[in-house]
Amino acid sequence: MAAVALVMVLGCGGGGQRATATPTGTAMSSPAATPAPEATPAARPGLRLERIGSFSNPLYVTAPPGDRRRVFVVEQGGRVMVVRGGRKLSRPFLDISGRISAGGERGLLSLAFAPDYARSGRFYVDYTNRSGDTRVVEYRRASADRADHGSARVVLRQDQPQPNHNGGLLLFGPDGKLYVGLGDGGGGGDLHGARGNAQDLGSLLGKILRIEPRARGGRAYTIPRDNPFRGRPGARGEIFAYGLRNPWRFAFGPRSGNLVVADVGQSEVEEVSIARRAGANFGWRPFEGRRRYTAGESAPGHVRPAIQRLHADGNCSITGGVVVRDPVLSALRGRYVFGDLCRGRIESARLRGGRARDVRATRLEVSQLSSFGEDGRGWVYATSLAGPVYRLAPR
Repeated sequence: MAAVALVMVLGCGGGGQRATATPTGTAMSSPAATPAPEATPAARPGLRLERIGSFSNPLYVTAPPGDRRRVFVVEQGGRVMVVRGGRKLSRPFLDISGRISAGGERGLLSLAFAPDYARSGRFYVDYTNRSGDTRVVEYRRASADRADHGSARVVLRQDQPQPNHNGGLLLFGPDGKLYVGLGDGGGGGDLHGARGNAQDLGSLLGKILRIEPRARGGRAYTIPRDNPFRGRPGARGEIFAYGLRNPWRFAFGPRSGNLVVADVGQSEVEEVSIARRAGANFGWRPFEGRRRYTAGESAPGHVRPAIQRLHADGNCSITGGVVVRDPVLSALRGRYVFGDLCRGRIESARLRGGRARDVRATRLEVSQLSSFGEDGRGWVYATSLAGPVYRLAPR
C-alpha cells in the first residue's frame, strides 16, 4: 500500500469509517467538542529522532529479553525484519505474508518474545488470517536471525465480525503471563448484542486477556488461576480487563505494574487510562472518554481516563505508549510517552496511581505515528506508517 493514500489502521471515526492519514499528518474532520487542556511545551531540550531504517508499513518494534544487538520490526504486510548492530538485514526473521489479510486495520499486528526466549526460542505473533479473523500463533526460532516457519502452533482463535477494531498487541507482563488486546468487533458504536461486546463478559472482544500461552494437558493455552473472572458463570476466564473499544497499544508501569491502556476513540475522544486492579472496566460503550456515549447505559465503577485528547483539536487515533527505561533519556526516563496518528507530536506524562501528571509535549514529531516499542537495552522507538522507524535519542 502506498503511504500517501494509506487508510489508517488504528480504528478511529464514527460508524467504523477510517480517516485517511497523509505524510503531513492531516487530521480527520470531527464533531465540535469542548477543547481539552493541551500539553505544555517541554522546557527540557536534548531529544532527537534517530532513523534506524525504512520499512513497509511498520507497526511495532521489540526485541528478545537481554538481546542488546537486535531490533525486530513488525511490518503490517506480514514480515518481521531484523536490524542487527545498526544494519537492516535483507532476509526477514519471519515472513507469513501468504497467511494473512493485510490492509486497513488488518495484518501482522505485533510480536512478543517469551521471557525465557533465550532458552526456549518461543515467540508469539498476532495477525488477521485470510478470512480476517484474529490468530495468536506460537513459533520457535531456527537461529538468532531466522524463525522456524514450520513450528507454527495456533494458540488462540477469535472470529472478527467486522474488519476493524482488531486490537492486536501481545505483551508479556511483569508476571510472565501473555496479555492479548482485542477490539470490540468493529463497525461503529459496538452494535453487537444488547449492550455491545465490550461490556459482555461472555465475549473476548473489547477486552484485554491474560493467559499462559504454552500448551498443557492437551490445551492450546491455560487460564491463570488468579484471573479475575475465572469460574464466574457466564464469563470468560481469559478476561483481565474489559470495556474497551480498540486497545491498539498498552503498557505496564515499571514499578506499580499497573496496566496503561491507550484506547482508540469513536467520534470525539481519544483516551489513556490506568487500571490499578485486575477486572477493571474501562467504560466503553456507555462512555467515550469522560463523555456519555450511549444514553441509558451504565458502567459502575469504571476507570476514568487519565489523559484525554479530542478530535476537535486535531487528534484522530491515540498511539500508546511505553514507560521509558532508557537511562540516557534523562528528559523522559520514568515517563509514559504517547502520541496521535494524525497530529504526530510525541507527548509524555508522569503516571502516579491512576492519574497522569506533568503532561508535556516534546518537540519530536513523527508523521503517521503508528506505535512505540523498546528493545533489550530499554531504548525507545517510534514507527511511522510512511516507512521510517526512529529511535528516541539524546541530542
